[in-house]
Amino acid sequence: MTGTAGEAAVLGIDLGTTEVKAGLVTLDGRLLGLARAGYRTDTDPASGRAEQDPEAWWGAVTTIVRKLAADARAEIVAIGLDGHGPTLVAVDEAGRPTRPAIIWSDGRAAAEQAELAEATGLQGWALAGLPAALWVERNEPAVAAATRWFLATWEFLAFRLTGVAGASLVPGQPYPSTDILAAAGIDPRRLPPPVVAGQVVGELTDVAGEQLGLRPGTPVVAGVVDAWASYHGAGMTAARDALDPGGAGGGFGVYWDRPLVVPGSFSTIAPLPGLYSVGGAMAATGRAIDWFRGAILGDAIPTAALLEEAATTPPGAAGVLFLPYLAGERSPLWDPTARGAFVGLSLAHGRGHLVRAIVEASALAIRHVAEPILAAGARVSDMRVCGGPARSEMWNQVKADVTGFPVEIPAILETAVVGAAILGASGIGAYADVRAAIQGMTSVARRLEPRPELRDLYDAAYEAYTRLHPAIAPIVRGLARP
Repeated sequence: MTGTAGEAAVLGIDLGTTEVKAGLVTLDGRLLGLARAGYRTDTDPASGRAEQDPEAWWGAVTTIVRKLAADARAEIVAIGLDGHGPTLVAVDEAGRPTRPAIIWSDGRAAAEQAELAEATGLQGWALAGLPAALWVERNEPAVAAATRWFLATWEFLAFRLTGVAGASLVPGQPYPSTDILAAAGIDPRRLPPPVVAGQVVGELTDVAGEQLGLRPGTPVVAGVVDAWASYHGAGMTAARDALDPGGAGGGFGVYWDRPLVVPGSFSTIAPLPGLYSVGGAMAATGRAIDWFRGAILGDAIPTAALLEEAATTPPGAAGVLFLPYLAGERSPLWDPTARGAFVGLSLAHGRGHLVRAIVEASALAIRHVAEPILAAGARVSDMRVCGGPARSEMWNQVKADVTGFPVEIPAILETAVVGAAILGASGIGAYADVRAAIQGMTSVARRLEPRPELRDLYDAAYEAYTRLHPAIAPIVRGLARP
């Protein structure tokens, strides 16, 4: 769609794990333009290192925003932000990185994670980038000394845009005691003062405006982690609303009316007052198709063609199962040594069966995360799907069939971009609050129901799926080389 001259739009910037996306979203929820650009991750499986260059992020942001700004037929009235996490961005007084960003998949701060959890009483997402910050303090004292601020990804963007450093927190989100952090070894002076997510953190500076091709003085609104932005952009406002955020890792989250303690899952306040969020994030279910297309098939066949083959392959992939643990696994296993596997192969199987098994594994992984959450008392009325996989009707139907949840497809699949724009719109007062902005800027395009005739098939596949990792894990670990 194109906007009319002078139409108001919010620029939503979603700093994802593999790429940044920016979109112009009108105040009534239409997407006027979208652009994206990627960047690389520097990894070392032996040490657990997973790092990215924040300057590469900024370069990608400036490239795509300048493109959107040049083509825009709308007035950009605010900028909203979100980003991947928990990721640590260490910067100096001017916002220049003092080291590469330590992203959420980095495994070097496991000991610090456990130590801070015990010291603060916070778990999972509530600790944000603090374990990585403590790791830097202990292992890279010269870097720590040169660092003015420890920031999240969306806070880094806000700082570069406005020159204002702030720890963006939703109402009720805990902020660790500075005394406890200091006792643990984190200099609390490196943590920025709290600001409320969804409120204006500052205005676009002259320098940033020139780099982006935008009007200086444009309000910039404090952001949130990309999963929470996706919740907003998918239209989630009430208990029982659930989301599959898609993306590189994959995941599942549901809103509930009270806190739940579920081993292996994140359980926190929700980014909307009166609700709680419980769910989990996987490591690589979203990247498995890309891995198969690129590393195995040499990019010879487009993803769309592979998914067409999977669509013509019978449900259950003729007995082939795939474990999508190509980067270890987070929820619900929390096992960095987990590895992927195809099982049940025979000479009768071909490429379509393998792709179908990969698609079904992404849904089985969601069910694996959701099962203990449901056992703890939560319920799901429907699950919204988003991102690249949601463009495939077959993939959406598989998720409905495997999980048993009705699947709803938002009108705009780039839900994190829309969620960032929702924060921007509410932050400048275009809506009374974030919930009102969600209701005014999102809609559902269609709904898919689970097919009851496939329930027994996928129940059996799920039982086998959950038994496979415990069975093969000792063998896989024995094959690993130092």
